[in-house]
Amino acid sequence: MKVLGVESSCDETGVALVEAGPTGVPTLRAHALHSQIAMHQAYGGVVPELASRDHIRRVLPLTEQVLREAGASLADVDVVAFTRGPGLAGALLVGAGVACALAAALGKPVLGVHHLEGHLLSPFLASDPPEFPFVALLVSGGHTQLMRVDDVGRYELLGESIDDAAGEAFDKSAKLLGLGYPGGPALARLAESGRPDAYALPRPLLHSGDLDFSFAGLKTAVMTQLRKLGDTPTDVQRADVAASTQAAIVEVLLKKSLAALKQTGLKRLVVAGGVGANSRLRAQLNAECAKRQVRVHYPELALCTDNGAMIALAAAMRLQRGTVAGHDYGFDVRPRWPLASLAAAAV
Repeated sequence: MKVLGVESSCDETGVALVEAGPTGVPTLRAHALHSQIAMHQAYGGVVPELASRDHIRRVLPLTEQVLREAGASLADVDVVAFTRGPGLAGALLVGAGVACALAAALGKPVLGVHHLEGHLLSPFLASDPPEFPFVALLVSGGHTQLMRVDDVGRYELLGESIDDAAGEAFDKSAKLLGLGYPGGPALARLAESGRPDAYALPRPLLHSGDLDFSFAGLKTAVMTQLRKLGDTPTDVQRADVAASTQAAIVEVLLKKSLAALKQTGLKRLVVAGGVGANSRLRAQLNAECAKRQVRVHYPELALCTDNGAMIALAAAMRLQRGTVAGHDYGFDVRPRWPLASLAAAAV
């Protein structure tokens, strides 16, 4: 079974071809990705209308590229999958429309996939794939969640951000520091030359007794600290603020993840989403989990951001478990779609 996956939820257009048997981990045959970072940099963030138009331009050439690299043709595709949500409505509609049109033209089934489920399952394409059950820390640009994962579609929400997600805290703090878009990676690079203990920034909800997150107050604290430094902070001061900000975010993610492992009694942690590529987060999680004999799994670095491979994978793993891909080519998208609402048998 060959599954073609299309991702277009925000500012990256991704297409991939995954091959799966009745059981076992599906295999990634080829994937291609176009990032819109350069286009959105002039605006300091994603412009939804521009994102949608760029998806229209990119998705078919990327599909041709993937099929060529996989040595396959459209006739070899058994199922077409697309990101149904969450994400930007207009951007989602591009991927949904193209995927359903391709499926209809081929007379093949089509399956809408949850974007965060794709992130959650993406480590199964890594050289060291996890096994069920596990605790998942989902840290993408707009979401921070802890989930108990017993199988595909069997998810229990343990905690989530009640305001800004970790990725938003990185991006907003980076903007306050005058860094470019995307802010998270830029802040992490600046933090490499700073002192993580230079400024006492808050760790919101660190001792709340639950597994929820809150990062809006941290952004405010960063703004207050920068005001104290005056209109022209030195390069050293800016690096110290970046390092202190990153340290605060990472400590909260680390402590909450360890608390989730203790609460569930599980010995396996999956970290997925763009923030999961942060080197300080990985280093601290690896060190602390090793002390507790907990295995930690990550996606390949190339698959941490949004991509078509995770969408094709999630569809293939659902199909292996009996989810029926239909031939009804009418479609809708779900810009807001809680991951915990997924049922085991259907998307």
